[in-house]
Formats: sequence, structure tokens, C-alpha cells
Amino acid sequence: MPAGLTRWLGLGALALAAGLLAAWAFGAFDALAAQGLAAQRAFRDDLAGALRALRGGQAGALWGLVALSFGYGVLHAAGPGHGKLLIGGYGAGRRVALVRLVVIAVISSLAQATVAIVLVYGGLGLFGLTRDAIGAVGDGTMMVAGHLMVAAIGLWLVWRSLRALPRAHDHDHDHPQHHHHDGPCTTCGHRHGPTLDEVQAATSWREGAALVAGIAIRPCTGALMLLVLCWQLGLVWAGIAGAYAMGLGTALITGGVAILSVTAREGAFAGLPGLARARAALPVLGIVAGLLITAAALAMLARGV
Repeated sequence: MPAGLTRWLGLGALALAAGLLAAWAFGAFDALAAQGLAAQRAFRDDLAGALRALRGGQAGALWGLVALSFGYGVLHAAGPGHGKLLIGGYGAGRRVALVRLVVIAVISSLAQATVAIVLVYGGLGLFGLTRDAIGAVGDGTMMVAGHLMVAAIGLWLVWRSLRALPRAHDHDHDHPQHHHHDGPCTTCGHRHGPTLDEVQAATSWREGAALVAGIAIRPCTGALMLLVLCWQLGLVWAGIAGAYAMGLGTALITGGVAILSVTAREGAFAGLPGLARARAALPVLGIVAGLLITAAALAMLARGV
């Protein structure tokens, strides 16, 4: 395929991914979201039936609950949410390995389920909170904290990309001898600082932890409801299994968002003519993605979604 066509296809895919992500975050797909809410209400009715079957000791009732919870996780993830926004925006604006971002998406979804379990069973069992109090924490305090944390990560991505702009330009004028400090000193044989790979690895761990925390801090409303009901019915382990099944359903969507964002960015990056222009484009993508993440997070906070 001609280089020019590859470049424009890559840039077009990246622009389409960013546009869809922004439109979705700002409510352009509210009709689709309304259908998702209707499906979620139907899930609640089905959930009541699944719990009655489980409590009655029907064969296969637990697996039916797990399958129902997984389906709810997929439906829930298809609507507006900060997890997909953060994973998609980060994948488009920061160069990260595809497998690594997919793993972060899966871990984040499972961590989100873990936070829901700790909140419900810790709140009910240790602190005697009511169902309404737990719902207020999940949909109130933790929702606000989650959106603000995502907005902060977006601003951090902008700041990091702004700092990288001059380095991306200067790197094209570097010579091989300028990088001799990455290895052992030729005079004493010892290293006087970390290598570039070690610095990038440490940064990657911090960034990954920030992404997981930013997503996990806002537990799924459906998981909270399921866990409370299971607590009241004495089906604690069934609630835990269902919560993690929801997490895996959510991970299916967020993992797909990760794949879309990384492949779109890599397509645009590979299509740029010359390594110098490709390096210069990466900080710009980071700035745009960071601004999009911040604006969309604040918009969802204002809309209470």
C-alpha cells in the first residue's frame, strides 16, 4: 500500500476513534444508552429470579447467575463510563504496547469488582451501613472522586506531552555518543544513573497503577446491587462470583477499546513519513488525548453519569 494512503488511513482511523470516544462521552449516543438502561432494568428482574433459584437449590443456578452477571457487565460497559474513556484516551495519546493496555483494562475491571466487594461487605459487615448509604457512597462520593481522578490523569498526560515536545525535536539532532551515560562509566566501570529502559519501565508501572486506580475507584452500580442482595439472602460467595463475572464482562468491552485505540494510533504513527515526524507527532497526540480525557470526564461529572 502506498505510504501516503497508509498515512491518511491511519490518521483517519485515529480521528474516527477520538471522535466516537468524545461523542459517546458527551452524550451523543444517549438513545443507545437509554436502550442499555432498559436492558439493565430487565437484568434486575432476571436477577431476582436467578437469586430465587439459587436460594431454592436448583441445579445450575449459580452458573446461571454468573452468566447473567457477565452479560450485564457487557451491557453496562457499552454505556458512558470513565473506564472506557480513560483506557481509550490513554491508548490513543501515549505509546503503549497493545498487550499491556489490554492487561491493564482487564485488571482495572477486576479491581473495580474488588472495590465493590470491599465497599458492600465491609460497609454492611463491619460498619453496619444501610443499602441506601452504600448506594450513596458508590453513586455519589466515589463517582465524583473517580471523574476527578480521570480528569487529573488527563491533565497529567497533557503536561507530560508538553514536556516531551522539545525533547522530540532535539532527539533528531542527537548523536550516538550523547547516550554513553546509559551504560557503565568507561572510567570507573560503575553506572551513575538508571538506563533509559529502566526509567521507562518505572514510569510504565506508575502509569499502569494510576490507570487501574482511576477506574477501580468507581464501582459498578449493578455489582453493588447484586452484592447487597446476596448479603441479605446469605449468598455471599454467589455475590462475589457474580461481581467478578460482571468485571470480566466489562473487561471484554474495555479490552476492545484498548485494541481500537492502540491500533488506530499505531496506524497513524506508521504512516507518517520519516521517524522524525513520527516522534514529533506523539506528544501532539498526547496533548489532544489528555485534553479530551479531561473535558469528557468533567462533562460526565456534570451530567452525573
